[in-house]
Amino acid sequence: QLAMRLRAVSGDDQFAKVKGLIQDMIERLEQEAEADAKKKAYCDTELSESEAKEADKTSEIEKLTTQIDKMSARSATLKEEVAELQQALAALAKSQAEMDKIRAEEKEQYATNSADMEQGLKGVKLALKVLREYYAKEDKAHDDAEGAGAGIIALLEVVESDFTKGLAQMTSDEEAAQTEYEEQTKENEIEKATKSQDVKYKTKESTDLDKATAEAKSDRSGVQEELDAVNEYLKKLHEQCDEKAETFEERKARYESE
Repeated sequence: QLAMRLRAVSGDDQFAKVKGLIQDMIERLEQEAEADAKKKAYCDTELSESEAKEADKTSEIEKLTTQIDKMSARSATLKEEVAELQQALAALAKSQAEMDKIRAEEKEQYATNSADMEQGLKGVKLALKVLREYYAKEDKAHDDAEGAGAGIIALLEVVESDFTKGLAQMTSDEEAAQTEYEEQTKENEIEKATKSQDVKYKTKESTDLDKATAEAKSDRSGVQEELDAVNEYLKKLHEQCDEKAETFEERKARYESE
Protein backbone atom coordinates (compact mmCIF):
# COMPACT_ATOMS: atom_id res chain seq x y z
CA GLN A 1 0.00 0.00 0.00
CA LEU A 2 2.90 2.37 0.78
CA ALA A 3 4.36 1.75 -2.69
CA MET A 4 1.00 2.41 -4.28
CA ARG A 5 0.70 5.69 -2.41
CA LEU A 6 4.21 6.69 -3.52
CA ARG A 7 3.36 5.98 -7.20
CA ALA A 8 0.28 8.15 -6.82
CA VAL A 9 2.41 11.27 -6.22
CA SER A 10 5.53 12.73 -7.87
CA GLY A 11 8.42 15.15 -7.30
CA ASP A 12 8.40 17.28 -4.20
CA ASP A 13 4.93 16.07 -3.40
CA GLN A 14 6.19 12.48 -3.33
CA PHE A 15 9.08 13.37 -0.93
CA ALA A 16 6.77 15.31 1.37
CA LYS A 17 4.30 12.44 1.30
CA VAL A 18 7.01 9.96 2.26
CA LYS A 19 8.07 12.14 5.16
CA GLY A 20 4.47 12.41 6.28
CA LEU A 21 3.93 8.66 6.06
CA ILE A 22 7.12 7.99 7.98
CA GLN A 23 6.15 10.54 10.62
CA ASP A 24 2.71 8.94 10.94
CA MET A 25 4.31 5.54 11.33
CA ILE A 26 6.71 6.82 14.00
CA GLU A 27 3.88 8.47 15.92
CA ARG A 28 1.82 5.30 15.73
CA LEU A 29 4.74 3.21 16.92
CA GLU A 30 5.34 5.62 19.80
CA GLN A 31 1.68 5.46 20.74
CA GLU A 32 1.77 1.67 20.58
CA ALA A 33 4.94 1.62 22.68
CA GLU A 34 3.37 3.93 25.25
CA ALA A 35 0.23 1.79 25.33
CA ASP A 36 2.35 -1.33 25.70
CA ALA A 37 4.32 0.25 28.54
CA LYS A 38 1.13 1.25 30.33
CA LYS A 39 -0.33 -2.19 29.82
CA LYS A 40 2.87 -3.82 31.10
CA ALA A 41 2.95 -1.60 34.16
CA TYR A 42 -0.74 -2.37 34.83
CA CYS A 43 -0.21 -6.10 34.32
CA ASP A 44 2.92 -6.19 36.49
CA THR A 45 1.16 -4.37 39.32
CA GLU A 46 -2.06 -6.36 39.14
CA LEU A 47 -0.29 -9.72 38.79
CA SER A 48 2.07 -8.94 41.66
CA GLU A 49 -0.74 -7.84 43.99
CA SER A 50 -3.03 -10.70 42.99
CA GLU A 51 -0.32 -13.34 43.38
CA ALA A 52 0.50 -11.92 46.82
CA LYS A 53 -3.20 -12.14 47.74
CA GLU A 54 -3.31 -15.69 46.44
CA ALA A 55 -0.32 -16.65 48.61
CA ASP A 56 -1.84 -14.95 51.67
CA LYS A 57 -5.22 -16.62 51.23
CA THR A 58 -3.62 -20.02 50.62
CA SER A 59 -1.50 -19.63 53.75
CA GLU A 60 -4.54 -18.54 55.76
CA ILE A 61 -6.51 -21.59 54.60
CA GLU A 62 -3.63 -23.90 55.54
CA LYS A 63 -3.44 -22.37 59.02
CA LEU A 64 -7.20 -22.65 59.53
CA THR A 65 -7.13 -26.26 58.33
CA THR A 66 -4.37 -27.08 60.80
CA GLN A 67 -6.33 -25.44 63.62
CA ILE A 68 -9.51 -27.29 62.62
CA ASP A 69 -7.70 -30.64 62.53
CA LYS A 70 -6.11 -30.07 65.94
CA MET A 71 -9.34 -28.89 67.57
CA SER A 72 -11.35 -31.75 66.04
CA ALA A 73 -8.81 -34.33 67.24
CA ARG A 74 -8.71 -32.83 70.74
CA SER A 75 -12.51 -32.73 70.93
CA ALA A 76 -12.76 -36.38 69.85
CA THR A 77 -10.20 -37.38 72.51
CA LEU A 78 -12.11 -35.47 75.18
CA LYS A 79 -15.38 -37.15 74.20
CA GLU A 80 -13.74 -40.56 74.50
CA GLU A 81 -12.38 -39.63 77.93
CA VAL A 82 -15.81 -38.39 79.04
CA ALA A 83 -17.39 -41.67 77.90
CA GLU A 84 -14.80 -43.65 79.86
CA LEU A 85 -15.35 -41.47 82.95
CA GLN A 86 -19.11 -41.94 82.73
CA GLN A 87 -18.65 -45.70 82.51
CA ALA A 88 -16.37 -45.58 85.55
CA LEU A 89 -18.95 -43.50 87.46
CA ALA A 90 -21.69 -45.97 86.56
CA ALA A 91 -19.53 -48.88 87.77
CA LEU A 92 -18.71 -46.96 90.95
CA ALA A 93 -22.39 -46.30 91.64
CA LYS A 94 -23.19 -49.97 91.10
CA SER A 95 -20.36 -51.02 93.41
CA GLN A 96 -21.51 -48.60 96.11
CA ALA A 97 -25.09 -49.83 95.84
CA GLU A 98 -23.90 -53.43 96.29
CA MET A 99 -21.80 -52.36 99.28
CA ASP A 100 -24.79 -50.59 100.82
CA LYS A 101 -26.94 -53.68 100.38
CA ILE A 102 -24.34 -56.06 101.85
CA ARG A 103 -23.64 -53.73 104.78
CA ALA A 104 -27.34 -53.39 105.55
CA GLU A 105 -27.75 -57.19 105.46
CA GLU A 106 -24.68 -57.72 107.67
CA LYS A 107 -25.87 -55.11 110.15
CA GLU A 108 -29.31 -56.68 110.34
CA GLN A 109 -27.77 -60.12 110.81
CA TYR A 110 -25.50 -58.80 113.54
CA ALA A 111 -28.44 -57.22 115.34
CA THR A 112 -30.34 -60.52 115.29
CA ASN A 113 -27.39 -62.74 116.22
CA SER A 114 -26.06 -60.42 118.92
CA ALA A 115 -29.54 -60.16 120.46
CA ASP A 116 -29.82 -63.97 120.51
CA MET A 117 -26.32 -64.25 121.94
CA GLU A 118 -27.03 -61.67 124.63
CA GLN A 119 -30.29 -63.38 125.49
CA GLY A 120 -28.55 -66.74 125.76
CA LEU A 121 -25.74 -65.26 127.85
CA LYS A 122 -28.29 -63.62 130.11
CA GLY A 123 -30.01 -66.97 130.60
CA VAL A 124 -26.74 -68.75 131.41
CA LYS A 125 -25.79 -66.05 133.91
CA LEU A 126 -29.19 -66.35 135.57
CA ALA A 127 -28.90 -70.13 135.78
CA LEU A 128 -25.44 -69.85 137.31
CA LYS A 129 -26.70 -67.37 139.84
CA VAL A 130 -29.57 -69.63 140.86
CA LEU A 131 -27.38 -72.72 141.10
CA ARG A 132 -24.64 -70.98 143.05
CA GLU A 133 -27.14 -69.55 145.50
CA TYR A 134 -28.85 -72.90 145.83
CA TYR A 135 -25.71 -74.85 146.58
CA ALA A 136 -24.38 -72.13 148.82
CA LYS A 137 -27.13 -72.74 151.39
CA GLU A 138 -26.31 -74.93 154.37
CA ASP A 139 -28.72 -77.72 153.81
CA LYS A 140 -27.98 -81.37 154.45
CA ALA A 141 -30.18 -82.33 151.54
CA HIS A 142 -27.76 -80.64 149.17
CA ASP A 143 -24.72 -82.56 150.24
CA ASP A 144 -25.54 -85.66 148.19
CA ALA A 145 -26.09 -83.61 144.97
CA GLU A 146 -23.24 -81.19 145.52
CA GLY A 147 -20.88 -83.07 143.18
CA ALA A 148 -23.37 -83.16 140.33
CA GLY A 149 -24.19 -79.47 140.91
CA ALA A 150 -20.56 -78.53 140.69
CA GLY A 151 -20.31 -80.27 137.33
CA ILE A 152 -23.34 -78.44 136.00
CA ILE A 153 -22.00 -75.11 137.22
CA ALA A 154 -18.63 -75.78 135.59
CA LEU A 155 -20.35 -76.66 132.31
CA LEU A 156 -22.46 -73.50 132.44
CA GLU A 157 -19.37 -71.41 133.17
CA VAL A 158 -17.77 -72.83 130.00
CA VAL A 159 -20.92 -71.96 128.05
CA GLU A 160 -20.89 -68.46 129.58
CA SER A 161 -17.27 -67.98 128.54
CA ASP A 162 -17.98 -69.19 125.02
CA PHE A 163 -21.01 -66.91 124.72
CA THR A 164 -19.02 -63.94 126.03
CA LYS A 165 -16.13 -64.57 123.61
CA GLY A 166 -18.54 -65.18 120.76
CA LEU A 167 -20.43 -61.95 121.45
CA ALA A 168 -17.15 -60.01 121.72
CA GLN A 169 -15.90 -61.48 118.44
CA MET A 170 -19.23 -60.77 116.76
CA THR A 171 -19.12 -57.14 117.95
CA SER A 172 -15.50 -56.77 116.88
CA ASP A 173 -16.28 -58.14 113.39
CA GLU A 174 -19.27 -55.80 113.08
CA GLU A 175 -17.20 -52.77 114.09
CA ALA A 176 -14.41 -53.72 111.67
CA ALA A 177 -16.91 -54.24 108.83
CA GLN A 178 -18.57 -50.89 109.57
CA THR A 179 -15.19 -49.11 109.66
CA GLU A 180 -14.14 -50.69 106.36
CA TYR A 181 -17.48 -49.77 104.80
CA GLU A 182 -17.22 -46.15 105.92
CA GLU A 183 -13.65 -45.84 104.66
CA GLN A 184 -14.51 -47.35 101.27
CA THR A 185 -17.62 -45.19 101.01
CA LYS A 186 -15.51 -42.09 101.69
CA GLU A 187 -13.02 -43.10 98.99
CA ASN A 188 -15.88 -43.69 96.57
CA GLU A 189 -17.31 -40.26 97.33
CA ILE A 190 -13.95 -38.63 96.63
CA GLU A 191 -13.51 -40.61 93.42
CA LYS A 192 -17.05 -39.76 92.34
CA ALA A 193 -16.53 -36.04 93.00
CA THR A 194 -13.21 -36.05 91.11
CA LYS A 195 -14.54 -37.92 88.10
CA SER A 196 -17.72 -35.83 88.00
CA GLN A 197 -15.62 -32.65 87.90
CA ASP A 198 -13.51 -34.15 85.12
CA VAL A 199 -16.66 -34.94 83.15
CA LYS A 200 -17.90 -31.37 83.66
CA TYR A 201 -14.66 -29.69 82.57
CA LYS A 202 -13.93 -32.05 79.68
CA THR A 203 -17.50 -31.75 78.38
CA LYS A 204 -17.26 -27.94 78.48
CA GLU A 205 -13.88 -27.96 76.75
CA SER A 206 -15.18 -30.32 74.06
CA THR A 207 -18.27 -28.14 73.52
CA ASP A 208 -16.13 -25.01 73.26
CA LEU A 209 -13.81 -26.74 70.80
CA ASP A 210 -16.73 -27.86 68.63
CA LYS A 211 -18.01 -24.28 68.56
CA ALA A 212 -14.54 -22.92 67.70
CA THR A 213 -14.17 -25.60 65.00
CA ALA A 214 -17.49 -24.62 63.42
CA GLU A 215 -16.43 -20.96 63.43
CA ALA A 216 -13.03 -21.83 61.93
CA LYS A 217 -14.72 -23.87 59.17
CA SER A 218 -16.99 -20.92 58.41
CA ASP A 219 -13.95 -18.62 58.29
CA ARG A 220 -12.16 -21.07 56.00
CA SER A 221 -15.15 -21.18 53.64
CA GLY A 222 -15.11 -17.40 53.47
CA VAL A 223 -11.38 -17.30 52.75
CA GLN A 224 -11.80 -20.06 50.15
CA GLU A 225 -14.41 -17.93 48.35
CA GLU A 226 -11.97 -15.01 48.38
CA LEU A 227 -9.20 -17.26 47.05
CA ASP A 228 -11.47 -18.55 44.28
CA ALA A 229 -12.23 -14.95 43.27
CA VAL A 230 -8.50 -14.08 43.26
CA ASN A 231 -7.68 -17.15 41.15
CA GLU A 232 -10.44 -16.27 38.68
CA TYR A 233 -9.09 -12.74 38.42
CA LEU A 234 -5.54 -14.08 37.96
CA LYS A 235 -6.74 -16.33 35.17
CA LYS A 236 -8.24 -13.35 33.35
CA LEU A 237 -5.08 -11.30 33.96
CA HIS A 238 -2.91 -14.01 32.44
CA GLU A 239 -5.20 -14.22 29.43
CA GLN A 240 -4.93 -10.47 29.04
CA CYS A 241 -1.30 -9.90 29.96
CA ASP A 242 0.72 -12.96 28.95
CA GLU A 243 2.61 -12.22 25.72
CA LYS A 244 2.03 -14.56 22.82
CA ALA A 245 4.64 -15.01 20.10
CA GLU A 246 3.46 -13.55 16.78
CA THR A 247 3.44 -16.07 13.93
CA PHE A 248 5.01 -15.38 10.52
CA GLU A 249 1.60 -15.25 8.87
CA GLU A 250 0.40 -12.72 11.49
CA ARG A 251 3.48 -10.53 11.00
CA LYS A 252 3.14 -10.75 7.19
CA ALA A 253 -0.52 -9.78 7.33
CA ARG A 254 0.23 -6.85 9.62
CA TYR A 255 3.04 -5.55 7.37
CA GLU A 256 0.91 -5.89 4.26
CA SER A 257 -1.93 -4.01 5.95
CA GLU A 258 0.45 -1.13 6.62
